[in-house]
Amino acid sequence: MSKTIAVIPGDGIGPEIMTATLRVLEALDCGLTYDFVDAGMVALEKHGDLLPKPTLDKIAEHKVALKGPLTTPIGGGFTSINVTLRRHFDLYANVRPATSFPGTKARYENIDIITVRENTEGAYLAEGQSVSEDGEIATSMIRVTRKGCARIVRYAFEMAVKKGRKKVTAVHKANIIKTASGMFLNVAREIAKEYPQIEFNEMIVDNTCMQLVMRPEQFDVIVTTNLFGDILSDLCAGLVGGLGLAPGDNIGEHAAIFEAVHGSAPDIAGKGIANPCALLLAAADMLDHLGMVDKGTRLRSAIRETMVNDHDHVTPDLGGKGNTASFGEAISRRLAG
Repeated sequence: MSKTIAVIPGDGIGPEIMTATLRVLEALDCGLTYDFVDAGMVALEKHGDLLPKPTLDKIAEHKVALKGPLTTPIGGGFTSINVTLRRHFDLYANVRPATSFPGTKARYENIDIITVRENTEGAYLAEGQSVSEDGEIATSMIRVTRKGCARIVRYAFEMAVKKGRKKVTAVHKANIIKTASGMFLNVAREIAKEYPQIEFNEMIVDNTCMQLVMRPEQFDVIVTTNLFGDILSDLCAGLVGGLGLAPGDNIGEHAAIFEAVHGSAPDIAGKGIANPCALLLAAADMLDHLGMVDKGTRLRSAIRETMVNDHDHVTPDLGGKGNTASFGEAISRRLAG
């Protein structure tokens, strides 16, 4: 199989972790070729635009992109690059796996939770936000659609079936936000009936946060709306050691972008100590998406085995004495062997 993907190296530590990730993919012999494109501060400096049209065109052409962390400048006139990408390509499903790995400072050892977050509507709409002339009242609108609720819930159930998952939990606040959250919950109940083989339950978002901290083993797949999913997916990342182990998959009908969800970490950029795991795990999810599930599984196993058996080669945030390059090289050797 030969497949070309768009590659966005990113800002800050992005190029470093991307180099390590592509080296590992080469060791896996995936048959991938790369079309490198610019976004973020690099693109702003080179092209005068955070997200140039040629970049959007290449993602549309290849339908799959691997993306390093990007920086959106603080201040008026700059729209979040990630939000722009999601809306432009209608990447309605944000999939965030949280899986325990050895050698982290996590408080738990056997976490395996996938959060499926609606990615394009809900509380994050730019439209409907306003501040009164006197600056005393700020208004923000939450808007969901039946179509949007249905496709994210159905995606979660279909993914559960495909991955052999046993349970889907719909997280909501329908007791208070009776319209928007109520619609999501009602749609989830309707769709759940079509998947009798998957256990379904529903949980209010504040209770979900408490339960995740107290008994995270009760969760398998969580499906929820945009704002709640943003919060819960980071909470789940905290259960396994932080955003350095958190991949993010943005899936639409016509395109998919796989990314490290952490920031560009300019404070450590160029030092060669950035942990590449989040982007490596995103690459493993990308391989699954491309139908190379066996290679995605091998990659995840190699990351885990390297953490256990080549500890001196892993990055300092995981307690090792290595660096970004040595971590990637150790994983590549394990895959090549």
